[in-house]
Amino acid sequence: MIGGGYSYVSAPPAFSTDAKRLLVCTGTIVSVFSTSTALQVSALEGHTALVTSVLVVPGNKALSFCWTASLDGTIRYWDYAAAELMKTIDIKMPIYSMVIPALLLGQTDLKMMPADAFAYLSVENTQVQENSGKGLRGQIRKCNLTESRLAGVVLAETRKPEVISISPSGKFFGIRNKRKLHIWKTPAKDSKLPVAKITLHHTRNFTHLAFHPTKRLVAAGDTSGRILIWRGFGNHTFSDGEKIVNRGSMNDEEEKPGTRGNDDADSCTTWHWHPTGINLLRFSSDGAYLYSGGKEGVLVDWQLDTGKKKFLPRIGSPLIYLTDSLDPTLSAISCADNQIHLLKTPSMEITKSILGIKLPFSSPEVYDGMCNKFAFDDTAGLVALCTENYRIQFYSLFDDREISEVQVCERNHQPGDEVSVIVTLVSLSGDGSMMSTVEVNLPEDGIGGFVCLKFWASDSQNKNFNLSTIVYEPHRDAGISAVAFHPTRQMVVSSSYGGDLKIWVCSDEIPQKQDALQHSGWMCHAVGSYKKKPMTAAAFSADGSVLAVAAETVITLWDPDNNMLVAVLGVMQMPILTLSFAGEYLLSISRGSKPQLSVWSMSKLSESWSYKLDIEDVTCAKDSSSFAVLALLPKSSNEPIFQGKDGLILLFNATDPIPLAMWSVRKAKGGGLAFLKGNSPSFQHQSIFGGKSPQALLAYINADHEYILFDPYDNDASKLSLTRTKDHISADETAQFGYASIYGELPQFEMKTDQNLLAPYAPSQRPWETIFSGSSHNLLPLPKLCLEFMESLLERRTTTVE
Repeated sequence: MIGGGYSYVSAPPAFSTDAKRLLVCTGTIVSVFSTSTALQVSALEGHTALVTSVLVVPGNKALSFCWTASLDGTIRYWDYAAAELMKTIDIKMPIYSMVIPALLLGQTDLKMMPADAFAYLSVENTQVQENSGKGLRGQIRKCNLTESRLAGVVLAETRKPEVISISPSGKFFGIRNKRKLHIWKTPAKDSKLPVAKITLHHTRNFTHLAFHPTKRLVAAGDTSGRILIWRGFGNHTFSDGEKIVNRGSMNDEEEKPGTRGNDDADSCTTWHWHPTGINLLRFSSDGAYLYSGGKEGVLVDWQLDTGKKKFLPRIGSPLIYLTDSLDPTLSAISCADNQIHLLKTPSMEITKSILGIKLPFSSPEVYDGMCNKFAFDDTAGLVALCTENYRIQFYSLFDDREISEVQVCERNHQPGDEVSVIVTLVSLSGDGSMMSTVEVNLPEDGIGGFVCLKFWASDSQNKNFNLSTIVYEPHRDAGISAVAFHPTRQMVVSSSYGGDLKIWVCSDEIPQKQDALQHSGWMCHAVGSYKKKPMTAAAFSADGSVLAVAAETVITLWDPDNNMLVAVLGVMQMPILTLSFAGEYLLSISRGSKPQLSVWSMSKLSESWSYKLDIEDVTCAKDSSSFAVLALLPKSSNEPIFQGKDGLILLFNATDPIPLAMWSVRKAKGGGLAFLKGNSPSFQHQSIFGGKSPQALLAYINADHEYILFDPYDNDASKLSLTRTKDHISADETAQFGYASIYGELPQFEMKTDQNLLAPYAPSQRPWETIFSGSSHNLLPLPKLCLEFMESLLERRTTTVE
């Protein structure tokens, strides 16, 4: 089994002492990347939940030790060069952030640390109920690393765990707590006194803070984009931290908000350039400059003494972290689009990039459920994702890395911009050489707005697509519901909510006369409709001889070459939103208040079996009747085996309603499935499957774009049990991703069908009964039409006489 797609920016990375490696928190492991190639060279595996902190032990370049903390409640000490675990400390509380002042005070190796070396942790008190009125789940705790235990004292309590920031000198550390900054002074190594603390106030909520490397100076950013700088904080008095804890918690509702004039600081300066909240603040290593960044994706370089600023080139995504190395010419910047860029300082030129899978983006509510999430190239093992900046990312599921990006339409990114264009659909041809995209330009104040269909071509394995044809308003002013490629030809069908379908062909498919001009590009070959009903889904059969199009609640079957309606199947209770062929069977999926999965026999033109399941996605194996569905579990399900799970992956053979296998998963809403070719040349992980190349792999991508690949037909697949956790420090609730295998009967799903509601329809021996059923452009010739109509009148009269 192969896993990947994890976030690279859930926590700040850390450079090795020689700056040749970058340690990145990726899910439950710490991935070690080479700074010269930006490729992963090793991994530290051992944590069972999200790793939230990685701290490299400084000193001699020959040293290769680091500390990590995780939501599994453990602190671990590693030799990252040998990927060897040296020590584990279990505090039995989820750790959201960790700092170790001893590392910055010159005490490097674990053996060189003083008798009582301490770490300061931001943990979650899981015994406090989240919905309690004044539930304070966040705590700042002190941990004795030497004795592997908590020191017992609680430095602060907050509503939720906060990220701890520490000064480069190791003398101060602090947290933001709504409109306050709580700053502690690290006690001397021989001191037994409590940790001293001061509080700085503001009129807006803080988002980030940073300490000067040498001076008693702290900077903080707020939600409005302002930067506040306190100089000489704590010069007068540090209050006793234990008295504050005994007095109560640091809750804004219990303390009267103060003003900056009452803070223990010599002066406070305010700078303002960013239009939205500050995400990044960091002083330069020499302390002469302050770097800031936000949602607009611009890194601002402030001169500390004068307040003058200059701007570094736009990176194109909101900035999160800026990490320095011991090499003054190398730093790293982490972006919200799950990318880490290695920068050459001081020019800030990007030399290499670690490109992770793009994270999901939110589309407007009006288009909720109308945008397809993924398109797969099953031979190359690629997934095409719609990203927030109007691009399509091609990501290798086999190698867990980005292959390329395609800019569908241009965008001048500015923070707070309203979304004006949405890429709603992306579809790939069977060989992955062609792509079609649909974008919707939203109207402004009810004026304007249009739909654009684009065709792309690629002649390389790097998926560098070039735009071939643009079609504006392909279905008049109606939206496009589906786009499907012919399996063997350069032919595409698009269906619309306006009640028509169009078949598009490339100019290479159309025979040209010798004296005719050869035009390149795509053009409309045929148009079809059925009773003016909205066309909601479309799919070609495996050989391309049959085109299935859903006309709202019925399925229409077409001959794509002659553009003729062949048959009409069933009447569903809810609109059909997905069609897919599995061998000689056709699958239809309806969603809504009465969802249903139906399997239709193409040889009999009738329904074989169905389930009342809420299906999120479906995938069919090529050259067989196997298919897999991702079903959402009912919210009322209380089965113990489904605890914490919200979805099921069901593997079927279309000939049998009993599933072959079943797996429960997390974060299924918004997820996807795909069968990939395990014996393709792109797959280089045969050793994971016992040295053999599986014929097919099943890929599951969850709502956070994490994924797993496994052989669903392997007998050992039933024994697989994997739990992976992915949590966001800034989130109030923990989001988890897990995978566990289970077998058994389906949980109370209705297998009976109402044949009255699902009665198939096909041409009969009485042609006058179906003469006016179908597309208007496909009527019989007038003489034939009149003859059939007269026969119908004669039979009706005969029936009346009888």
